[in-house]
Amino acid sequence: MPKHEFSVDMTCEGCSNAVTRVLNKLGGVQFDIDLPNKKVRIDSEHSVETLLETLKKTGKATTYLGTK
Repeated sequence: MPKHEFSVDMTCEGCSNAVTRVLNKLGGVQFDIDLPNKKVRIDSEHSVETLLETLKKTGKATTYLGTK
């Protein structure tokens, strides 16, 4: 499964909890949140577009950084 890395403008636990919530709702994902570096790494068969749209539901600025 490809590992996708996103930059998400998270500043606190509440922000990372919002990311966790939207990704768990999407399902079929394994992810790691790096709050200090504002990065989210996701293992998923979902398309990058789907993952990006899902992360944007948090209301945070989100950009796709590429695969790792």
